[in-house]
Amino acid sequence: MNSYDSLRIADALQEAGYKAAISMADANVVVFNTCSIREKADEKLFSDLGRARLQKLQAQIAENNFIIVVTGCVAQSQSEDIARRAPYVDIIAGPQEIHKITEDIKNFEKNNRVIRTESDAKNKFLHLTNQFFNREVSEFLTIQEGCDNFCTYCVVPYTRGREFSRDAADIITEAKRLLAMNVKEIILLGQNVNSYRGIGADGKTWDLSRLIFALADLNGLKRLRYTTSNPKDVNENIAKAHGEVDILMPFVHLPVQSGSDAVLQRMNRKYSADEYEKCIDLLRNHRSDITFSSDFIVGFPGETDEDFQKTLNLAEKIKFAQAYSFKYSPRPGTAAEKMPNQVPEEKKSERLQILQKMLNDQQSSFNNSCVGRHLNVLVTKCGRHKNQLVGRSEYSQPVAICDSYLNIGDIANVKITAAMSHSLVGVVM
Repeated sequence: MNSYDSLRIADALQEAGYKAAISMADANVVVFNTCSIREKADEKLFSDLGRARLQKLQAQIAENNFIIVVTGCVAQSQSEDIARRAPYVDIIAGPQEIHKITEDIKNFEKNNRVIRTESDAKNKFLHLTNQFFNREVSEFLTIQEGCDNFCTYCVVPYTRGREFSRDAADIITEAKRLLAMNVKEIILLGQNVNSYRGIGADGKTWDLSRLIFALADLNGLKRLRYTTSNPKDVNENIAKAHGEVDILMPFVHLPVQSGSDAVLQRMNRKYSADEYEKCIDLLRNHRSDITFSSDFIVGFPGETDEDFQKTLNLAEKIKFAQAYSFKYSPRPGTAAEKMPNQVPEEKKSERLQILQKMLNDQQSSFNNSCVGRHLNVLVTKCGRHKNQLVGRSEYSQPVAICDSYLNIGDIANVKITAAMSHSLVGVVM
């Protein structure tokens, strides 16, 4: 979602006459778009701001303008802290205020800091520019923002606000603009994308599956994906879409976080491990070759060895094609931050190492199972070697191809000849 927002900020700046700089040293405006899901992202911001401060001092010596902007979720949740720790930051804007950044930059007056932390996603999308620049063959499209779930470890409801779904007509119009720029694959985005409930062209409320069917009719669209889903909102409609829409890829990111019902309850995830498994079964029943990735948090407050073993058991049973796993990181203002029985850091690290080995082995196993198969690969970029191209399989695996006759944007029938831990190698058939 931050990648999408960053592109929209860049669109607005380019529409206003700004040009992208090669590096910070060549710029007179630098925009940091931030994430607050994990603590390391916060720390990285202040490290990067330190480098920007040095650049600003050099610009001041040369009597040049240098404006520093911080936007995104950290700007929303820690605006006062940023203003205090980095007084040289000129503009602080939450993620629902990005449509105002260009005007703030144009109107900026020295020593007159601007802080915007409103939280109105609808207003944001109404005022974002309709002019697009520099799109790739695979692009994100935000259809839903915010979250009403209030998981106890998560800051999203406090930084992105409550759930908001864009009107289907606006989404379809934006998709058509992307297709006009030779985009071949669109990835629908939402903090809770499968809770999408937008007003359709018929005036009725559309769910995600209805939107997918409408987008699938657009000329030029070759692939559809969506992320990120909440298991509690997986239903028969979206499962049927996977069975009936050819361009909807057989790969779903479905975060489980834990295999322990006790931990899931403390997380306020609103589903059980058994219900998660039923979601997997439902989707597989409609699309037998569908694969899954997931998110896991280890060391959540109160997690016991038995709880952790249940997570391992669930992962072993489902066998994920990809997965992301992290140590629990307390986020300011969340309920979990003040929970008792915080797990020691060394125990978190030990558990994470065990889980990651299992998940990495599963990914390697799935990749190895693709050797000898024919996969459809969307070519997305040039590789590091001569005549090498790189693309994505329908299962979202990076695939390296050596072929001088393909072009970026082509979809090729590729025979997989080798598998790495996180990627594949193939030849065009």
